[in-house]
Amino acid sequence: MDAQGRGRADDIDPADQWVLDPNTDNYVLRLQAPAERPAPPAPRRGTPQTPAPRSAPGRSASRRAAPVREEAQPGMPPQRGRRAAPKAGGGSSRRKRKQQAARKKKALYWTGGVMAFVLVAGGATAYALLEHFNGNISTVDVGGAGSDTITDGPMNILVLGTDVRTGKGNEGYGDKGSVGHADTTILFHVSEDRSNATALSIPRDMLTDVPDCPTKQPDGSTKVIPGEQNVRFNTSLGQSGRDPGCTMRTIEEITGLEVDHFMMADFNAVKTLSSAVGGVEVCLAKPIDDPKSHLKLSAGKHVVEGDQALAFVRTRYGLKFGSDLDRIQLQQQFLSSMIRKMKSGDTLTDPTKLWDLASAATKALTVDTGIGSVNKLITLANNLKKINIKNISFVTVPVLDSEDKASVVLNEGPADQLFAMVREDVSLTEVKKKEKAKKEAADKAKTEGPEADPSEVRVEVLNGGAPIGAAQTTVDWLQNSEGVTRSANGGNAEGGEKLKKTILEYAPNQADQARALAEMMGLAPSALKSGTEDAAETDTMTLTLGEDFDEPGQPLSAPSKAPENIQRVEADKQVCAE
Repeated sequence: MDAQGRGRADDIDPADQWVLDPNTDNYVLRLQAPAERPAPPAPRRGTPQTPAPRSAPGRSASRRAAPVREEAQPGMPPQRGRRAAPKAGGGSSRRKRKQQAARKKKALYWTGGVMAFVLVAGGATAYALLEHFNGNISTVDVGGAGSDTITDGPMNILVLGTDVRTGKGNEGYGDKGSVGHADTTILFHVSEDRSNATALSIPRDMLTDVPDCPTKQPDGSTKVIPGEQNVRFNTSLGQSGRDPGCTMRTIEEITGLEVDHFMMADFNAVKTLSSAVGGVEVCLAKPIDDPKSHLKLSAGKHVVEGDQALAFVRTRYGLKFGSDLDRIQLQQQFLSSMIRKMKSGDTLTDPTKLWDLASAATKALTVDTGIGSVNKLITLANNLKKINIKNISFVTVPVLDSEDKASVVLNEGPADQLFAMVREDVSLTEVKKKEKAKKEAADKAKTEGPEADPSEVRVEVLNGGAPIGAAQTTVDWLQNSEGVTRSANGGNAEGGEKLKKTILEYAPNQADQARALAEMMGLAPSALKSGTEDAAETDTMTLTLGEDFDEPGQPLSAPSKAPENIQRVEADKQVCAE
């Protein structure tokens, strides 16, 4: 391996990497020993990403219309000028405090996303992940299942933990010859304004349908892996040659959410990353003695790392019900604690830990080609660093026991409610209350007021991405079930335009008609688009059915509250697992 790969990283003492450059009076990250270090190259700048056409059926190019530019990554982060050292006897204690504050600020600026889980949730600017680590990253081309860009809209990142037994010391865990399954699956949804995130844990034993899956072969060809019905979710990865793109497609079928990127880690990732941060604090309400996972811990708080950390996230037989759902809650606690540790001063101000994390993460990480370089991972981390840990919620997808009691099935009522909230970018945490109140007031103004009689509602219905025949089906429903006799089918939207969401366009003097139609159709306030000029008495409103439309009478607005009694963990709080 060349100087940018794993071999070189192991020869460098990370404690000596942050050094003061006498020419600039700034700290720099030195990647080679002084005798070997070449002249620094000119800074490189990122180029804009252009979204490529997507081949997966049912996807809209409009969703990828606003990619974020890859940020230019110079050879070192910009630093403020540093003053000369104080003269002897002149205020040394004050100077020392300022130096300590400056170091902490630099560490906060340099640290970054360094784990399949924590890169997303704990990502700060990742200057430690320079080109030195590019050779560590493994990538998979998932074709049309993902995105080639990092969008500035809502973003969904699939986080996979596979149970493949490769790696030193992992042979003792179950089937050492396994090709691996989707053992731990979290869909990490990041809000458009980057103020909050929801992590959906999907039970591995949930019965579902796995769709046909096109997979890229080593020779560049594409092979379609046939789908299966009513199989366990974890078979969406590894089995029959399925790649992470197959899991992405399966999740889209279940949730209705399009998945942008994936990150995958194996057993070694849990061991090396937990050790890199100096251990992860966990809490147990009762002792655990599980011979299958090799975990033995007393009740109370513990700091786990390495093999013990892996045993912690793998155990289930020592838990309350001994089920996979219990283990999911344990994993959510572990990840929340690791995120807190990542954002703590102990990690952010320790160059050795930062180096170890960057090295361990890039070696343990497999990602899609859309984020398959250090620069792209830095761009992603910069995109996500605004999320406050208190606004990250871990939630388990609601399920019920199946007939055989050995697996589970989707609990469709609360699950659909939860998925709708995520699709509509509704936070599960109390964030930005003032802005939320302002938006609610504006929405209330749209929906409150007199409603026209159905017989007075005039509307033309267009199909802008809904199923074929949806416009006529809606007109028939409006006329025969709701009494909207002045409705008409206008065919497809002009120019074949495809909309992600259904909208209703109307004039100010048609507001009473719009409120009546919105009530019938279950439209969200955001779907109501008022013009600025009044319409003639016989003019019609325009209802364009988007990709979110399924059938008339089914509400299109997202619920404002999460389903009751769902399993959830807030990332900023420690809970003791039972």
